[in-house]
Amino acid sequence: MKQIYTGLLLAAALTLGACASHTAGISVSSLGETRVDNSSFARDIGVESVDARRVGDLVQGSALIVSKSSTDMRVQYKFTWYDASGYTIEDEATSWKSVKLHGKQQLQVAAVAPNAQAVKFDVYVRETFSN
Repeated sequence: MKQIYTGLLLAAALTLGACASHTAGISVSSLGETRVDNSSFARDIGVESVDARRVGDLVQGSALIVSKSSTDMRVQYKFTWYDASGYTIEDEATSWKSVKLHGKQQLQVAAVAPNAQAVKFDVYVRETFSN
C-alpha cells in the first residue's frame, strides 16, 4: 500500500512539474522588484509603470502590460496584496483575469486592496493557452 501511495505522489509531482512552465510568467512588486520566471514570455510581454496610490483607506495598484510582439496574445494577470509584515491578504479570493493584447498594445490594469491592512502588492502576468 505504501508503494502505491508513493507512486501516486510521484506521478502527481511529475504532472504538476510538467505544467509549471505554463503558469510561470513575470511578476513586479509595488516596490519595483521584477522577477522573470519565463524568459521566452518576457521577450513578448513586459510589465511597466507599476504604481500605487491611496483611495480612502485602501491602496489602489496599477500596472501597464506591454506587448512587444506584433501578434495577438492572451494573457492573465493577478494582483496579490501584502500587509506590513509581508503576509498575503485574501490571496485565495483573488482570481486571474484574462485579457487579449493585440500586437504592440499597451493595457493599464488596476486593482484595489481587499482591506486597509494592505500596504504593498505584486502584479503577476502569465500567458494563457485557452481562447
